[in-house]
Amino acid sequence: MSTNVLEQVPLVSMAQQASDPEGFAQKIGESFHRFGFAMVSDHGVPQDIVDRAWAATKAFFALSEEEKRQYFVPGQGGARGLTPFKTEIAKGATHVDLKEFWHVGRELAKGHRFEEFMPANIWPDQPEGFRETFLALFQALDDAGDRLLSAIARYLKLDPHWFDPAVKDGNSVLRLLHYPPVPADAPEVRAGAHEDINLITLLLGAEEAGLELLDRDGSWLAVKPPEGAMVVNVGDMLQRLTNHVLPSTTHRVVNPPPERRGHARYSMPFFLHPAPDFIIETLPGCMEDRPNRYPEPISSHDYLQQRLVEIGLIKK
Repeated sequence: MSTNVLEQVPLVSMAQQASDPEGFAQKIGESFHRFGFAMVSDHGVPQDIVDRAWAATKAFFALSEEEKRQYFVPGQGGARGLTPFKTEIAKGATHVDLKEFWHVGRELAKGHRFEEFMPANIWPDQPEGFRETFLALFQALDDAGDRLLSAIARYLKLDPHWFDPAVKDGNSVLRLLHYPPVPADAPEVRAGAHEDINLITLLLGAEEAGLELLDRDGSWLAVKPPEGAMVVNVGDMLQRLTNHVLPSTTHRVVNPPPERRGHARYSMPFFLHPAPDFIIETLPGCMEDRPNRYPEPISSHDYLQQRLVEIGLIKK
């Protein structure tokens, strides 16, 4: 399938939300409805935190394999700490992905009711300041995600705070991704074609070429935001909740051209999840002009477990 260079995912400024919340909601909602993706500038995530996070990510993945491996927890589905190189595989794919990653989750107080669903974070000894940096980035992305969900709620003709109880203490995950240099003869790709599991994903680091989405005509559309902007996409949970009014679009990260194969690629997606006990049930307003594809409700935790088995992070 070819890559489509004519269509382009819109760039939307989040600064508009303060002065014209309805207008912002319409713009981002229309982009999600059409592409399942949007590019968002002026998102409010402090640049100094982002800069520190890039430095810490690169420093951690530069550690030796032996040092990194001590933070791998077998049997946990990659929920926290390290997931080693060539572990994850896209649903239905033949080859594993050419990536390794680290997961940071929400910090919960001891005895919290979601303690059994959300493991405690793991923090490496090196690099210095890793914990403080990524807790700050997690909070900043969580806040940005709440503002985006408010706009989505407006677009769906819901109360702007509809998602607030759904995502309070949600099982969100910040992923630090490292795609090492790619051998010329590698049969695998950096990230096979897939859809995200969660409600929405906020992605930093897509300025480096490689991210593509599968458009409705079957062609691949390159997604390359301007520097400093983030890419936001709809996940399967939101697609299910909205009965495909907001589609979760297939996307991939392709291998670089020959002149860039010797370079690593880094990105930081924030997978915004609802609370484990949130019930994903089709919104009534999303069944008015289309049949309900998902008559059976399911908890977000059960849905997550199903999908983690499909992508190889949990073994049956």
